[in-house]
Amino acid sequence: MSSPHGELERLLEAGLAEIGYEPTSDRLRRLTRYLDEIELWNPRLKLVAASGRELVVRHLLDCLAGASAIVGPSGPIVAGARRIADLGSGAGLPGIPVAIVHPEISVDLVERSGRRAGFLRNAIAATRCSNATVHETDASAYRGPAEVVTFRAFAPLTPQLVRSMRSALRAGGVICAFKGRESAISAELSQLGEPEARVVPVVVPFLHEERHILVL
Repeated sequence: MSSPHGELERLLEAGLAEIGYEPTSDRLRRLTRYLDEIELWNPRLKLVAASGRELVVRHLLDCLAGASAIVGPSGPIVAGARRIADLGSGAGLPGIPVAIVHPEISVDLVERSGRRAGFLRNAIAATRCSNATVHETDASAYRGPAEVVTFRAFAPLTPQLVRSMRSALRAGGVICAFKGRESAISAELSQLGEPEARVVPVVVPFLHEERHILVL
């Protein structure tokens, strides 16, 4: 009988291939190690409300599908990005998966919680992400500058939050927010007053729910 851990590795391998990232042994090993770190720390820090298959699909593959649209093979929305800031990084999603599949990009993990920043430093060491750096500070205090500022949360954006994020961008940079249903995004945009905003659909392997990247 195959082990649950082996089944999750096969799920991850199939998901990576579907997204467009080659499922190399190094990527699979490091991503699996990252999942192990989340599972280890989750009972104490409440990093994500998921485990096992749900953790792989709803969090890791969700992040990698978004990354592919922003800077990878499915897009890119931003070509040639050299620095990405993951604001309110929490469990390192999407920042650490992005750092693993894009070693050419510097990833700043911005997290104000000392305990979660500690987890992020440990996860970086465990996955050998030399291109990721933890910034233990409030997102509003981070100044970058980065070509891409991203965050993954389903809370609505506010004009104040958008202004704060823009202060961390290089000239010509973009905010890429991981979002769910398009109908909810439309309602959000009507409050923001962002006429040049774009909504990019994202297909997450094995997830039968709407996902989009809101680009400002």
